[in-house]
Amino acid sequence: MDDIVLYSMLVLGGIAFISAVVLYLVSCKFAVTEDVKVMEIDAVLPQANCGGCSYAGCHDFAKACANASENEFVNLFCPVGGQNVMNKVAEIKGFSKVEKAPTVAVLRCNGTCQNAPLKVQYDGITSCRIAARISSGQTGCPTGCLRLGDCVQNCKFDALSIDPTTGIPVVDYDKCTSCGACVRTCPRGLFEIRTRGENGKMVYVACRNTQKGALARKNCKAACIACQKCSKVNPEVKIENNLSYIPDSVSAAQYGEDLRAACPTGAINYYSANEVKND
Repeated sequence: MDDIVLYSMLVLGGIAFISAVVLYLVSCKFAVTEDVKVMEIDAVLPQANCGGCSYAGCHDFAKACANASENEFVNLFCPVGGQNVMNKVAEIKGFSKVEKAPTVAVLRCNGTCQNAPLKVQYDGITSCRIAARISSGQTGCPTGCLRLGDCVQNCKFDALSIDPTTGIPVVDYDKCTSCGACVRTCPRGLFEIRTRGENGKMVYVACRNTQKGALARKNCKAACIACQKCSKVNPEVKIENNLSYIPDSVSAAQYGEDLRAACPTGAINYYSANEVKND
């Protein structure tokens, strides 16, 4: 009996030893050596893994930075870490620092409770994605904010909240990192990442309704009616499908106030610093 136990132990021990040797040899042969620069860059990243850089996570972004040429590097940016982090990455790479204008998310909708009163009562799961599939919304606007807060729930940085008075989301620009979670979450594509110009100024059309003027105004007082008055202020303003769009290239510092004043419905938002001008 003792011989059987001893023999079994020897056999099992031998199998374990051989397996260990095989695993060691395989691990040596197929080992992946991590680039030192990848580890150095990864160490300075915020580890938010938000996807705002368009990569799966901070580690993948670190790899992209490590492998990028100087020309390719200027197109890489970590929205959470911002310019300070990218400056550190540039130092690790031995590249010159590239300044990038700060950006934030904006809501392209002025469909507040005052501008777009409820026409029907939605009685279902509190989810914009689900509501968008089964109805045109409580206000009748086919592209307006559904006011159910999917964007708020998906913001990792507590930069979004629903204003109890207006009923629509408000962006806290001190907290917004331009990660793009709200852009990806909103089923109606109402969020956009915009560049903050001189003194933090921005100007944009806060409407996505492509219905013709009278019908659009029926659903929302602040709807864009494509009257073309904004394009007379600046010819860069585009008007397509009954909807105006102000490109990021239009200087908010130079044209913002005039564009806002020219809009007869209040569809154009002009921001100066953290103050909102929504007349």
